[in-house]
Amino acid sequence: MTSLKDLQELTIDHFWETIPPLWNSIRSHIRATATGNFDITVEQFHVLRFVRRGMSISELATAKNISRPAISQAVDVLVKKGLLSRVQSTTDRRYVELTLTKEGNALLDSVFKETRGWMKERMNKLSTDELEAIAKAMTALKKMLD
Repeated sequence: MTSLKDLQELTIDHFWETIPPLWNSIRSHIRATATGNFDITVEQFHVLRFVRRGMSISELATAKNISRPAISQAVDVLVKKGLLSRVQSTTDRRYVELTLTKEGNALLDSVFKETRGWMKERMNKLSTDELEAIAKAMTALKKMLD
């Protein structure tokens, strides 16, 4: 019988052998899709994602660990491309709200749809039992991280 300590060590080893390479593969695909199909950089893609989540310029700079001027520059490019818009606050002139335009939302939706399709193609190699086991494992991983 395997001890809890041995099982934890084995699980940690499998985690490091699986999750980082898997995530890197997904990120590479997203990067290729964003840059190849939509002519935006990975950084611009991340800005769009964070804006969709409701982040401000300051929050974006903090999340990306870059300066406000650098994030503002990225935002400027996305505004010029018609993917983002800036809306001045009526109550606080220092605050500018960022929103995705219709085109910005469509771009993100397309990148995510393409990536989901790419992931589903890879999942076609797996049986129903394997997919169910992965879904259960993802639930357990989420519980571990909460």
